[in-house]
Amino acid sequence: MSTKIINKVANSQLKTIDLEEFYPQGTRTIVDIKDWLFQELILKETDFREHVKKHNWNQYKNHYVALICSSDAIIPSWAYMLISTYISPFAKKIIVGTLRELETSIFQDIISNFNVEDYANKPVIIKGCANKPIPETAYIQLVEKLQPVVKSIMFGEACSTVPLFKKKK
Repeated sequence: MSTKIINKVANSQLKTIDLEEFYPQGTRTIVDIKDWLFQELILKETDFREHVKKHNWNQYKNHYVALICSSDAIIPSWAYMLISTYISPFAKKIIVGTLRELETSIFQDIISNFNVEDYANKPVIIKGCANKPIPETAYIQLVEKLQPVVKSIMFGEACSTVPLFKKKK
């Protein structure tokens, strides 16, 4: 007597979302402007503009760029804005902040453009284990985006999930 093995998970309406699949390719780069400052502390406009003008911005082609100043200098907003006018033709994305903040910003864009139509009134698993640096905030934003349309949200793997949300009937 042989019994046919039925994969109930594969046959269910269950949808799995793995944010790692949305992780965009591209180098993440920090541009530290402290060396463009007088004694790494004072922004002299003329000298700063000269550094920005002479810098090889082409090297950031298709990069995700985080602009920082690692010294304790006070940097006016226009300085980062000036840099962005030079780097934006090359970089995929530019922020002022750390690499972690850069990843968060990248995923904010991904989640805001995420189409939830395929998940309407379906149970959803948000896959948890990732080998790439998926920001925790991305998971929260995804839940916020899915919650109004899905039947339920779970976290983990199909074999062992943690229930997070179930739509009331």
